[in-house]
Amino acid sequence: MKMRAFALRTVKEISRDKLTVLFGLGFPLIVLALLSIIQANIPVPLFEINRLAPGVAVFGLSFVALFSGLLIARDRCTSFLMRLLASPMTAADYIAGYMLPMLPIAVLQSVVCLLAATVWGFRLSLNTLACLAALLPAAALFTGIGTMCGSVFTDRQVGSLCGALLTNLSAWLSGVWFDISLLGGAFEKVARILPFANAVEAARAASAGNWSALPLPLANVCLWAAATVATAVLLFRRSMRRN
Repeated sequence: MKMRAFALRTVKEISRDKLTVLFGLGFPLIVLALLSIIQANIPVPLFEINRLAPGVAVFGLSFVALFSGLLIARDRCTSFLMRLLASPMTAADYIAGYMLPMLPIAVLQSVVCLLAATVWGFRLSLNTLACLAALLPAAALFTGIGTMCGSVFTDRQVGSLCGALLTNLSAWLSGVWFDISLLGGAFEKVARILPFANAVEAARAASAGNWSALPLPLANVCLWAAATVATAVLLFRRSMRRN
């Protein structure tokens, strides 16, 4: 009950920042449109819409990390969170209260992206629902990264880390813009270990109905998501003790 009440407060706080939410929903559509125009003029297998749309949906989730990180960082930098610390809520309650309202936004962002992709020929099917399900661990991952950063850094620092660094990392290491196997070596090995490329591969496999290729990358993302959320809880607990 305590966590639910806090989550409802988070929903109200998010609803006040309509411009940020609209930006998060709209920016992936701009990227999708630009790359689809490039594909129409210079066909590249990587930018075929049925491969591109799931990848852009994953990339768009990086903005969820920014939203969640800014929200928790702003609360930490004000007296609001200090008053909340007098409540019997645990660190896990706080993190859940911040994360749960962000997940529907992540799902909505993915739905909007995939629906918009139909303009360029993306095929909707039952596999699209599987793709959305495969995107949920990635949504938890990025939300966890945001809450982890927000539990440690100020809102300005979160803006730099999640707004610039994370989006660039997810762009370059996800394999959305180029095939990471072309670079090979240490770069490819690191990209295969990190969750970004695995999230894209899982979404593409689910969208294509390639079930044999789904378990391994999906398991990688789930493990990273669990580790990130657990770290966020630990960091927030440390922040509570300091306050």
